[in-house]
Amino acid sequence: MTVPDRARRAGPRQWWALVALTVPVLLMSIDLTVLSMAVPALSADLAPTATQLLWIIDVYGVFLAGLLILMGSLGDRIGRRRLLLTGAVAFGAASLLAALAWNAEVLILARALLGLGGATLMPSTLSLIRNIFEDPAQRRRAISVWAAAFAGGAGLGPVVGGLLLEHFWWGSVFLINLPVMALLLAVGPFLLPESRDPRPGPFDLPSAVLLIGAVLAVVFGFKEAGRLGWGLVPAAWLAGGAVVAALFAARQRRLPQPLLDLALFRSLPFGVAVFTNIAGVFAMTGMLYFFPQYVQIVLGRSALEAGLWALPLAAGAVLGSLVVPALARRLPAGLVIGLGLALAATGYLLLSLLDATGTAALAFGGGALLGGGVGLANTLTNDVIVGAAPPGRAGAAAGISETAYELGGAMGTAVLGSVGAQIYASRVLADLPDRTPPEAAEAATQTLATAERVAAALPPAQGRELLSTAHGAFVDAMSQTFLTGAVIVAVAAAAAALVLRKHRVAVGAGH
Repeated sequence: MTVPDRARRAGPRQWWALVALTVPVLLMSIDLTVLSMAVPALSADLAPTATQLLWIIDVYGVFLAGLLILMGSLGDRIGRRRLLLTGAVAFGAASLLAALAWNAEVLILARALLGLGGATLMPSTLSLIRNIFEDPAQRRRAISVWAAAFAGGAGLGPVVGGLLLEHFWWGSVFLINLPVMALLLAVGPFLLPESRDPRPGPFDLPSAVLLIGAVLAVVFGFKEAGRLGWGLVPAAWLAGGAVVAALFAARQRRLPQPLLDLALFRSLPFGVAVFTNIAGVFAMTGMLYFFPQYVQIVLGRSALEAGLWALPLAAGAVLGSLVVPALARRLPAGLVIGLGLALAATGYLLLSLLDATGTAALAFGGGALLGGGVGLANTLTNDVIVGAAPPGRAGAAAGISETAYELGGAMGTAVLGSVGAQIYASRVLADLPDRTPPEAAEAATQTLATAERVAAALPPAQGRELLSTAHGAFVDAMSQTFLTGAVIVAVAAAAAALVLRKHRVAVGAGH
């Protein structure tokens, strides 16, 4: 048995292949958050309407989420390396189009194409890791590096954006993608082995249409809830998505070779791992939704400083991801995942203590614990997800894992964002002096940024009162929302620890 075990272990070529697979993931993760820093500059240049601006920000994530599972399954059929390199060309071309966009419509199109390219890249990277690293312990170490890049990139996005915008125009946040995609195209054919499902079966087009429709409707429903609050429109999107998902599931059960093997979800570790991925990203997104507003508007810091305040979140996520292999060798998966989410809940509790003066130690400590806990939990859940799937279905499993990320992000904004918005609006109306003009009071309840603009148009004394009330209401809303997030994540931690308390991931040869 010794010779086969050694033959399965990765050598230097495989670890260099991991570098080639990790760098584009880091870049795509940065792309999820880097644009937030460029919004003021591109708004001044392209003059998008409010609806166009929302689409510029959201369309990348919507298309990415809607196509991940489909592209993962497509990679299983046509070859994961082929799909990865095709995606690199598409992602690079879309980045160039976005950087040179001459109006809002072109930028929206370019961001949609970026989502399409990203959907081909992300499941390909994770499924190739699943097939390159056959030894379970080495695979877990490789996935921890992949997850560290993914988690760290989201936190680095605001910092990278702030640095670029201090020296270049807004399009530079997209041009940084080009050299990385060119490098991947140059080294990918030599470093990365081709892999595919040897018996994929026919491609079922109706299943693909139903799958895209279901995921897009659910993600868009959550995004609309985050933008408009919970009402008829978001509920209709979510209900429609659920109906289409049910039709998709029914069709998969009838097909002899389904597009997506729903039997994966019969595995309890697989199902809990997907749920935990959603909960972890849900937690991080909640913080990233409130923190830039808190640092820039309440504390009056620059956009770059707001990005730097998010660095502990990224550093914690990277560190949490990298310590997983050592912990997983000694402890059951449920305990490690539960510990990670418990740390994230503790981070939320610390962040809920922030006030209008901004205690850096609380912000940095809470952010580091939140990021570290999510990095710890989600890295191991990725290993459980891709390990539970047979090698031929690695692409589809990777797509499910990454769709859970995107769904968790949309849910975090929708659920925690709407909770915070409702608390903020009620506090502003309750605390504003009676002499405040009704139209100013009503406008101030919309967002903190709107309250800033309204205050600037009022007489100085009234403006200061409104601003002080709005800042206090926002901090209170943020605190109560973080407490809500802590409870939700703590429940997920308990569920993961209980359900997976006896489950251990394979330790592999040599460990």
